[in-house]
Amino acid sequence: MSENARSIAPPRQPRVNPMMWLLIGSELAVFGMALVGYAGARMKEPAAFLAAQNELDRFAGAVNTAILLTSGLLAALAVEARAVGLRQRMRGFLAGAATLGVLFLLLKAKEYAVEIAAGHDLDEGGFFTLYFLITGFHAAHVVLGLVILAIVAVYDDIENIETGVAFWHMVDLVWVLVFPCLYLMR
Repeated sequence: MSENARSIAPPRQPRVNPMMWLLIGSELAVFGMALVGYAGARMKEPAAFLAAQNELDRFAGAVNTAILLTSGLLAALAVEARAVGLRQRMRGFLAGAATLGVLFLLLKAKEYAVEIAAGHDLDEGGFFTLYFLITGFHAAHVVLGLVILAIVAVYDDIENIETGVAFWHMVDLVWVLVFPCLYLMR
């Protein structure tokens, strides 16, 4: 066996709490059902949905996608930093991830303000009702994710960090599915 082969450590197995996997699976199922419902409603009124969708700010949606993906990268780097004992660096990465999460919420709030000013709201029916419900539910998950990131920054054993970051990645994944469905689908 060569010297290089002996120095390579086996990959470390993640230690995410199994209850978090259950929560993530159930949340993905709920968002999946919401998007299936959206697709069904869109099939019934394609012209109305397309017209309403064209009122959304696609650039803001794309910026929010980049924000969340970058935040997810910082969260992953936090896990790696904690795995090698760099607690301060881990907290810095989590703070960066959380800051981007807050930025996501601020941009989403600005989008909501524009849509509400244009006369759209949750009670409108059709596209905008589903838009506000799906993106609002996602925003609530971002808020919960921010709370989780803050908790694991304090209670920072590796299992807690990996568990909290797994939830944050679920929030990212959901947005990566929501963004094209609501903003880009034709």
